Amino acid sequence: MGLGRGLLDLILPPRAFDGEPALTPGLAAGAWSRIAFLDGPVCDGCGAPFPFDQGEPLCALCLARPRAFARARAACLYDEHSRDLVLKLKHADRTDLSALFARWISRAAPDLLEAADAVVPVPMHRTRLLRRRYNQAAEIARPLARAAGRPYLADALVRKRDTASQGGKSADGRRRNVAAAFAVPEAKRPLVEGKRVLLVDDVLTTGATAEGCARALLAAGASAVDLTVVARVTEMRSRPI
Repeated sequence: MGLGRGLLDLILPPRAFDGEPALTPGLAAGAWSRIAFLDGPVCDGCGAPFPFDQGEPLCALCLARPRAFARARAACLYDEHSRDLVLKLKHADRTDLSALFARWISRAAPDLLEAADAVVPVPMHRTRLLRRRYNQAAEIARPLARAAGRPYLADALVRKRDTASQGGKSADGRRRNVAAAFAVPEAKRPLVEGKRVLLVDDVLTTGATAEGCARALLAAGASAVDLTVVARVTEMRSRPI
């Protein structure tokens, strides 16, 4: 398969989403250089970038308020350059971007993948899933789990109620919006009991959704929950996600 793909790329070189020659499948060299990948030191608790290696694994916010998820990693910053790609997957049926994002996460979070016993996507309520036809978190989590050789638990976690969009809400508003919104069905509890679960989403803003998911998984017996996302914001802004 790898040899065949390599020969095909020589004959028909990959093209980026904007039609330019691709440095990596799906992204042209210019676009790739503008993505703010989080390659430097980051907070072990929330994945926020540190300006330099400060010798402390956690940022001040995580030290002051430990989160339900144990560790978090993001592949890049959520800014004007990554935002368009993320929104194309989320709202424009560009599910072909999911494999690219899975590779980014694999590069950003190898330690989390190595420690994971199973991979679980942040769930979407069934009514919203019917409207959108796919869950972007699941589209990323599936190839990520396959590449890492980890079990993919598509429906181990469910969203019990159709919460309003988190966009435009304050941190407190986001937490209230998703309070008690997630659960592990009784029949799925054996899949997560005693397991270190890797939770997957597209964007991390305040962490309210990930917190709600992590609490539900821990309540069902998971030993720990780590979080990985494509992109994270560095400050609260009124920006559509």
